[in-house]
Amino acid sequence: MTTPAGHPSQPFHGGPPPGGGWAGPVPAPVTRRIPEDQPFVVRPNIAKRGLLMTGVALALILPTIACCAGLGIVNSADPQMRAESVLGILGLVGCLLLLVALPLGVQLWLIGSGGPVLALGPAGLWIRTRPTRGQAVWLPWEGVAQISRRRWSLEKMLVVTPRDARVLQNLGAFTALDGAALNAFYGSGLVATLNFADRPEAEIMAAVAHYSAGRCQLS
Repeated sequence: MTTPAGHPSQPFHGGPPPGGGWAGPVPAPVTRRIPEDQPFVVRPNIAKRGLLMTGVALALILPTIACCAGLGIVNSADPQMRAESVLGILGLVGCLLLLVALPLGVQLWLIGSGGPVLALGPAGLWIRTRPTRGQAVWLPWEGVAQISRRRWSLEKMLVVTPRDARVLQNLGAFTALDGAALNAFYGSGLVATLNFADRPEAEIMAAVAHYSAGRCQLS
């Protein structure tokens, strides 16, 4: 079996170490960023995610702004007081938008700067281990038990379940925390977005079926 371009070390396998005895499965090869020279690469669609996040944020803060505006106008009989109320409301709107835009912008930057979220090839796949970081692991198709689709809230994910979860050991404490949350929602810590990707879901799933070639279960 050949390894994909950019593969940092030996692929997953089980077997005794040279000195004898059993040391368990070899940890999956890890890279700081998915190599982009793979046959099929999936990247995050930042514009689509940004529009959705902005819409959700506005839907949450606009009722508050409307209530404040209504109370300010009703309680201000004097035209000068009304003008001051309008200026105060505009200032409040600006502060709220800034408070919302700053964390959203940072999150979008983290997601986009991490590079691809998934890459497929004849030998196996690369997939991120953290949703807002570029760190990724490589698994051969023989080391993948199942690839499925799961939805939680507005997010639809491609979920990769390794045959032996111990190959994901030694990925760091922060990755373990992220993985625990993803496991709770999707059943695995290895996920890649389907509805906020730069390729359609049907194209991604067709590529998964093509490159896996029946070596793992698809659902």
